Amino acid sequence: MNKISKGLELEIRIDWSELDLFGHVNNVAFFKYIQAARVNYWEVSGLDQLFKDSNLGPILASCHCNFKLPLFYPGFIKLQTNCVYIKNTSFSYQHQIFNSKNEIAAEATDIIVMYDFNKNEKMPFPPAIKSKFEAIEQKIF
Repeated sequence: MNKISKGLELEIRIDWSELDLFGHVNNVAFFKYIQAARVNYWEVSGLDQLFKDSNLGPILASCHCNFKLPLFYPGFIKLQTNCVYIKNTSFSYQHQIFNSKNEIAAEATDIIVMYDFNKNEKMPFPPAIKSKFEAIEQKIF
């Protein structure tokens, strides 16, 4: 993956409790960071409010992470997240996690499905939310 130029950025402080036996950030913490970036995008785009208002919203179908460099305490990381595509009922995020030297420590991809929790079935991606994604990404899907 190339460095992402659009989307959203989130900075997170590395916590000592995220370290493993070997003194670097445990792989589980990387997935917590990715989740924080995903939820941040949902909040900014209005997907979280859509769910609160109507019980319609995103559900994670897949998350894949490639680890490039270890992360250490103390420090901060920066996550860059962008939407790669929007299909009829699904969409995808690309995440990059940067260490304090601005080096890519990990790259991840999410596949997310729009879901009607009232009917327990997939649903079409809402046009109003699509417009907000397009504003964030500065492109048309």
